[in-house]
Amino acid sequence: MNVRIGLAFLLALGSSCVQNRARAFTHVVVQGDTLASIAEHYYGKIQYEKFLVDANLLGLEGGSPIVKGMRLEVPSVGHHTIKHGDTWDALAAELLGAANRSDVLSIANGSNPWLAPEEGAEVVVPYNLRVLVTGSNETLVTIAFKYYGDMNKAWVLDRYNGLNGHKIEPNDVVLVPLTDLPLSDSGRKAAQESAGATCSEAMGNLREAQRKVAQEIPALIADVKGGRYVDAASRGSRFLASGALTEPEQAIVNRQLLEAYVALEATGLATQACTEWRKRDKQATLDPVELSPKILAACARGGR
Repeated sequence: MNVRIGLAFLLALGSSCVQNRARAFTHVVVQGDTLASIAEHYYGKIQYEKFLVDANLLGLEGGSPIVKGMRLEVPSVGHHTIKHGDTWDALAAELLGAANRSDVLSIANGSNPWLAPEEGAEVVVPYNLRVLVTGSNETLVTIAFKYYGDMNKAWVLDRYNGLNGHKIEPNDVVLVPLTDLPLSDSGRKAAQESAGATCSEAMGNLREAQRKVAQEIPALIADVKGGRYVDAASRGSRFLASGALTEPEQAIVNRQLLEAYVALEATGLATQACTEWRKRDKQATLDPVELSPKILAACARGGR
């Protein structure tokens, strides 16, 4: 790939961010700005200026200065809410441009490509940083170390870019998927303010809420097992009201609420909880060995 073609390809990637679901927001340079100060403002880390350099093609031809009024792309991850029937392969093809990037997408979200993503979960979508190879001494190992701090992650870049072990050459473009781009409070505010504009998206509020609920679900189960039914009913209702539960989590919470409501003799609520539990857990069974007669009676009232 020659320099002209490489630059055209980079710019085309930058301008097609809506279709390719690239995640970023815009910063307009003001007097006194430096790349380090911008990185510190949005990320809280001046060393992240390297992401700004590559995202905005500032390292080419010996480096380009930033000037007042210049518009810079500030990289950030995206977020996507899992729908029924989604697979990691299909999501990778849609969000990252290729189905074989499903391993990076799934691992970034604590899963694996052969496992089905949880319906309703909000997942992180990596930002594709476009890196132009400028020297003959650059390898996937050096690029992995520069952007990940781990040379052993060269295999990620090889697979993500479909290189199959082939050596990279000067003027090649390497996509570096970034998932560790935590924003400062200022960065989150800027990202949220630009949501809806080209190359932008709100910053994972649902995912954060889901993480907190997932951490508390064991406490709900402990409340039920410990006979603290009022506490369980209050906690479970709060979970459902948050709107932050995945389908499997809704099944778990409603199963616990069913038992709590039966113990509290809230029959209508117990029946509703049973209906929701069975609706979201297709493997749910009304086993008379495991479930009390009162629970079976509450579920019977709901039918199926």
